[in-house]
Amino acid sequence: VQLQASGGGLVQAGGSLRLSCSVTGITFSVQAMSWYRQAPGKQRDLVATVNRAGVPDYADSVKGRFTITTDDTRRKVFLQMNNVKPEDTGLYFCNIKEYLRGAHWGQGTQVTVSP
Repeated sequence: VQLQASGGGLVQAGGSLRLSCSVTGITFSVQAMSWYRQAPGKQRDLVATVNRAGVPDYADSVKGRFTITTDDTRRKVFLQMNNVKPEDTGLYFCNIKEYLRGAHWGQGTQVTVSP
């Protein structure tokens, strides 16, 4: 299984970014698709997730600003980031939970928000 994340970059506070993650090599059904964030020197935290029913959930810190979506095939997951803040800076990872095979991780894409 391979997950390829893209879309990161440098953005000013208040701006927007759209992250994308493409998934290949999945054998069984996708149970959940998620984005995690890891700031320098900190643990990796869940930012947003969407379950197999399409119901999203978000960390309190991004509610109302970020939106997670998937394509119809559930082989791509997106994170629309609006009104970004400096504290959103970090390495963003996509994560897929596959039935019977567990979690798979992408390589991460860097997001840097300047004040």
